[in-house]
Amino acid sequence: MNKNHFISFIIAIIATGLMTQCRMQDKNRLSEDVLPPTPDYNDTTQWYITDRSGEADLFYIISTETGDYALDGEEYHFAHTYNDSVRQPLYSEMLGVDTLLSGRLNFYSPYYRQCSLQTFTSDSTAEARMPIPLDDVRQAFKYYITHLNHDRPFILAGFSQGAIILLKLLQEMDESTYGRMVAAYAIGTVITQQMVDECPKIKPAQSADDIGVTICYNSVRDANCVDKRHGRSVVAINPVNWRTDSVEAEFATEPTPLKLVTEQKKDKMTVHLDPTTNLLFVSGYTASDYVMPLIGQEGNYHSREIWLYRQQLRENMAHRIAVFSNAKR
Repeated sequence: MNKNHFISFIIAIIATGLMTQCRMQDKNRLSEDVLPPTPDYNDTTQWYITDRSGEADLFYIISTETGDYALDGEEYHFAHTYNDSVRQPLYSEMLGVDTLLSGRLNFYSPYYRQCSLQTFTSDSTAEARMPIPLDDVRQAFKYYITHLNHDRPFILAGFSQGAIILLKLLQEMDESTYGRMVAAYAIGTVITQQMVDECPKIKPAQSADDIGVTICYNSVRDANCVDKRHGRSVVAINPVNWRTDSVEAEFATEPTPLKLVTEQKKDKMTVHLDPTTNLLFVSGYTASDYVMPLIGQEGNYHSREIWLYRQQLRENMAHRIAVFSNAKR
């Protein structure tokens, strides 16, 4: 071993020790975290439900709407699903997604003890805390399948933190339940090759009408606007033309949900899937409100992944359900 290799070896050992120490510290922090009450999914207050008497359902797992907060003299890093002020942002996303995407679908979305936004500034902290929201949604989905679904076909969808949880549900899903799943929309997350290899139910979507598949995409202005920590997703599709190659698609929509659509001009945008990064490269987007606090950066359109493609997503969900129903007949 030459001198340079020896130095590299020592640095690697030190780095490994530091990472282990950080993980232990994060686990210790988790053990000291104050946990809100566990949601009881027999309680209707722990659900947002819109029953449209539809032939199929949309089960949606919300993204991160909670920051660290103080309550009764304690600091919390998880959403308190029984506290009205903490619930309000969660409710707003549920209402918004139901309005934008459901169409004629029945809509089910559970309140859960999601991790705070600050959690995701550290990968090790996120890893330590994610079992709490994961177990909540696991219990909610089990309750939904047993008591609310009534053997209807369903779409499983999740955004950001919700998409991370969605992928775990897919890994654990039994064959009977998977047989009724029309598609899974894991929006704004990364799906690794290891995930695909370990979970046969994660089948990358290839078109607008395949069923039992997983849809995933991440939108940026260019390759410099992505969080490099999260790596490359091996599952990616363009939600405008539903292609997995680099063919461009054009579309027009209002750029921001923070203003009335009647007060906005539509942006004329082009979007294509970059084969090197598997990112959606978007040009023509004019809004400047999309930068997320703490973990966001200019040119990354993560917070607008549903809003920008809302029309295409709503139409595609309805189309895949029609294909699924025809196939079953």
